[in-house]
Amino acid sequence: MADVTVGIVVFPGSNCDHDTEYAVASFPGVKPVMLWHNDHDLKGCDAVILPGGFSYGDYLRCGSIARFSPLMREVIDFAGKGRPVLGICNGFQVLVESGLLEGALIRNAGRKFVSRQTTISVVNNATIFTDRYEKGEVLRVPVAHGEGNYYASPETIESLEANGQVAFRYTDAEGNATAEANFNGSMNNIAGIVNRQGNVLGLMPHPERASEKLLGSEDGRKLFESLFAHLAGA
Repeated sequence: MADVTVGIVVFPGSNCDHDTEYAVASFPGVKPVMLWHNDHDLKGCDAVILPGGFSYGDYLRCGSIARFSPLMREVIDFAGKGRPVLGICNGFQVLVESGLLEGALIRNAGRKFVSRQTTISVVNNATIFTDRYEKGEVLRVPVAHGEGNYYASPETIESLEANGQVAFRYTDAEGNATAEANFNGSMNNIAGIVNRQGNVLGLMPHPERASEKLLGSEDGRKLFESLFAHLAGA
């Protein structure tokens, strides 16, 4: 793989930044670079990842303060130029608050923080983040969130589905989008979406925590493989 540089944004309260750094660095030819939220320089990165955590302590609303961090101006401009941006868990919340992705992430059904393994299915494998997966492939990945309940207007949901913007869906181990599998109450069992252009992905499950067998699953690894192969022109 050709040299690829991936920026990982660090907010006050981020706690998955080094998990993400570890996962990214495990790919030959891929260099992670930590980006402090208060800077204005993406340091020539080929892609940007907003990691999980509790940016600014989740005060006011998850991601609502991080959205105004100085570096987010650069991230928004970067995404607007068609460059790849990935938001994981809290990073997904920041992307929604920033207007880079549609909808909102609200309190889980049951109003409890959920930290456990779950299963999701690949809905669209024709994105730069998912093309190493098979359509319908079931992945075992962990979740850890209290506000991961994806919500949008019926019109937005219809548009997301029609345009192939739903990337991942909560399902059972057989790939069925059941109510039981939808532990946080997300509309249409949505676990992750891309923007209309396909260069911005947000998802609540943690692929970086499912990147090697030692962690119990390596099902998240193909997400990074897909992105890095795209960046390397492979």
